[in-house]
Amino acid sequence: MPDTSAQLRAWRASPGEAAARDALRRNLHTIKGSARMVGAMRLGELTHVMESRVIAVIEGHLGASAEVFDTLEAQLDRLDETVERLKQGDLSPVAEETNAPLEAPVEPVLSQAETAHAATVTVTDPLAPAQPVTRDSNALTLRVRADWVDRMVNQAGEVAIARSRIESEVFAFKRHVNELSEALVRLRGHIREVEIQAESQMQSTFLTQGSAEEFDPLEFDRFTRFQEVTRFLAESVNDISTVQHILLARLGEADAALIQQTRLNRELQQDLLRVRMVPLYSVAERLYRTVRQTARDVDKRAQLDIQGGELEIDRSVLEKVTAPLEHLLRNALAHGIEMPEERRAAGKAEFGEIVLSARQSGNEMMLTVKDDGAGLNYARIREKAEANGLLLPGVEPTETLLAQMIFAAGFSTAETVSQVAGRGVGMDVVKSEISALGGRIDIISTPGAGTSFNIYLPLTLAMTQAVMIQAAKHDYALPTPLVQQVLELKPGELEKAMMAGEVTWRGTRYPFSYLPHLLGDTEAVHEVQRYNPVVLLASGSSQAAVLVDVIEGTREIVVKNIGPQMARITGVAGATVRGDGRVILILNPVPLALRWASLPRTAVERTAPAEAAEISAALQPPLVLVVDDSLTVRKITTRLLTREGFRVDSAKDGVDALERMHDLIPDVVLLDVEMPRMDGFELARVMRSDARLKSVPIIMITSRTADKHRNRALEIGVNEYLGKPYQEQQLLDAIAVQLGQEAAVPA
Repeated sequence: MPDTSAQLRAWRASPGEAAARDALRRNLHTIKGSARMVGAMRLGELTHVMESRVIAVIEGHLGASAEVFDTLEAQLDRLDETVERLKQGDLSPVAEETNAPLEAPVEPVLSQAETAHAATVTVTDPLAPAQPVTRDSNALTLRVRADWVDRMVNQAGEVAIARSRIESEVFAFKRHVNELSEALVRLRGHIREVEIQAESQMQSTFLTQGSAEEFDPLEFDRFTRFQEVTRFLAESVNDISTVQHILLARLGEADAALIQQTRLNRELQQDLLRVRMVPLYSVAERLYRTVRQTARDVDKRAQLDIQGGELEIDRSVLEKVTAPLEHLLRNALAHGIEMPEERRAAGKAEFGEIVLSARQSGNEMMLTVKDDGAGLNYARIREKAEANGLLLPGVEPTETLLAQMIFAAGFSTAETVSQVAGRGVGMDVVKSEISALGGRIDIISTPGAGTSFNIYLPLTLAMTQAVMIQAAKHDYALPTPLVQQVLELKPGELEKAMMAGEVTWRGTRYPFSYLPHLLGDTEAVHEVQRYNPVVLLASGSSQAAVLVDVIEGTREIVVKNIGPQMARITGVAGATVRGDGRVILILNPVPLALRWASLPRTAVERTAPAEAAEISAALQPPLVLVVDDSLTVRKITTRLLTREGFRVDSAKDGVDALERMHDLIPDVVLLDVEMPRMDGFELARVMRSDARLKSVPIIMITSRTADKHRNRALEIGVNEYLGKPYQEQQLLDAIAVQLGQEAAVPA
């Protein structure tokens, strides 16, 4: 059947060519004979009428006119519908159509050889375009239920989720082993100092006591218990170091095995997904029939050209996108393509041209439905939008915003209501169904030259690449095709971006916003860091710059079905499950950013970018910098202060602390005394001599509680001297005092 339709289109394109015409006749003859052999007499009758019409043209009884081709196409649609009904088990006859009579004007007499051919050629009954014989065509095939394949793909996704949990555990294990290595290095250095001190003490004792005998201390067993303990400590450290090296080696083996398992799992998923891939041409006849029938309904002339139909896409994606494509094709005929007399007056061809093109870009497919009609009527769209309350009077919208208005529920620019247009139902469903697939749609229109709808779809619904982010303590995922660039802005650059309300990158301006604000949490405040990540996104011709708190990196995620309710929410493209069981939303913030930027101040309470920057700075929680060489102290203190609502940064010594304060000045510094490279006293002295840091309060926390240490710290300029051990409330009270707060615990 697809081959028959292709030959009919080829014959219509070149009526004088005999090859397509003869191939069409052979196909119809084969279908007729095969249908009669299996008892599908109605199908055989329909095919016989079409074959008779083709033979009449061959023998010169009919001319190859447009009316003949229109009749053949209408009969082919009925033939295709009959085949589909037979495949579903429906044996009832198809209703007659008044505009497509079954009776052929000329009934040619078949020759005896042709009659014999019709009775014997019953082996071939092609259901797909003819393909060259290849080695793969002789391979055995196995028919498997589609839901079983879907179940296996889902199980492979669950395996990927479990693997991601193992990966996160191995990553954490590796981080802890590295911390153990650093601790061992420090411990070995301390023990070496103890050994040196013990040796010096022993030599000093030997020289002080003096002896006439010329024997060394070893021969007189001058080692005390102190020297023995230091030797035991050194041996214990060596034993721990050996275990640590074994752990590192085993960790490397586990990491390599996990990488291999990841590769095998990815191959399994790709092979399973390849089973579900079908070419776009598999729905081509349905789309051709839609254009022909709609053209007859609206009394217009148009032809459909499908380009790139050999590209393969996930079967479930194709099934769900076919209905939106049909609606876009009907919409192109109802609203885009002009009447024949209007096209002739405009200097256009009488037949309108609709092109459906498909191309692959990364791990997504781009479908374009383009017509050469009149284009979008922006004035009419604006008039209807204001009448429906979608636009406030006096607001000057952009053409991009006006184009998005046609996706609003109940929106239509048709003058009259018909079966094809005017009901206000369609484009909103198109967008919601495409969004439910994790895709997006974009519109480009040129007045008088036509409209182009660009649909971006994932090649498969099962797996995708995503950038994992965190904002306002919540985790989200961004599809990688949306992400153009990730910028890391310093505090000063971030403040400028907030003041301007946009970010400029490579000559393009991106509207700037904080992600939680787009999601409705307008009271969320970004915690300023040394480097603040901003994600530059592009969806079609629209761009946005979104500020987030943390970027965790790119992950291969398993896309889960979120249901029809969540799928209709703007900006939500899907969901995934983390290895620990948490559900993460997959977002497309671009339409949210466009809506946020276009809303007037009277419709939503928003402040100017400059005022927003000042308010954001005022609402920032205090930043506390913890400087201590002890990993345990840093972790415990960070956990305590984070729980109390502070922003916390940490440094392992004075040099590290100065590097961190180069871009971001803390509100309070908690400082240890004994640290490598630069101790606490030296760091405090450097801070008090720096104009940028001299006013930062310093709370020194140390086990050195002698008066001389306290006095030295106060002389340098330390604000508070807190001895170890201390109570948590003491630390919070000291911080509150330095911040000028009355309450010890901030809100």
